[in-house]
Amino acid sequence: MKRKINGIVILALMVTAGCSSRSAVTAPEASGTQAPSPKISSSVTPSETVALPPASAPASLSGYGFDQWQNGPLGDVFYDFDSAVLSTDAQNQLKQNAAWLENNSANKALIEGHCDSRGTSEYNMALGERRASTAKEYLVRLGIASPRLETVSFGEERPFDTGKGENAWAKNRRAHFVMKK
Repeated sequence: MKRKINGIVILALMVTAGCSSRSAVTAPEASGTQAPSPKISSSVTPSETVALPPASAPASLSGYGFDQWQNGPLGDVFYDFDSAVLSTDAQNQLKQNAAWLENNSANKALIEGHCDSRGTSEYNMALGERRASTAKEYLVRLGIASPRLETVSFGEERPFDTGKGENAWAKNRRAHFVMKK
């Protein structure tokens, strides 16, 4: 029941936020408030498609040890602004992650969806969920069992780089992998 309610809430947020364009996304207000609780889901949405690599994707950012939350040999994948579409670089990283998961069948992974600081918190939570779900769906297509993969969205609440500008924002638009036993 809780998953159904979470799904309804996320759907309502996506409908309310609409399909944002670069010009429609506003910068968030600065606040010292606590991060909202993440929304956990294991749903897979087949609506996302695979596209060519984004010009802004930082190829050197993928792989183990990228940030303080990394816990294992699975690399992160990165997204263009306001997108959950997998680039060629992201697909290649997911293929490496799938190979490792295939060879280590006792392990599970949590896929965290993250966004940069532009956009509303509600929109970024929904976008983070789409990013995590897209990464999960691709791994499932590569043969990884769906129950081994869990998704969560942190939206903009756990940035890797707190700076301003495209270089910082590009590091925060990611699906981050955390190993689970």
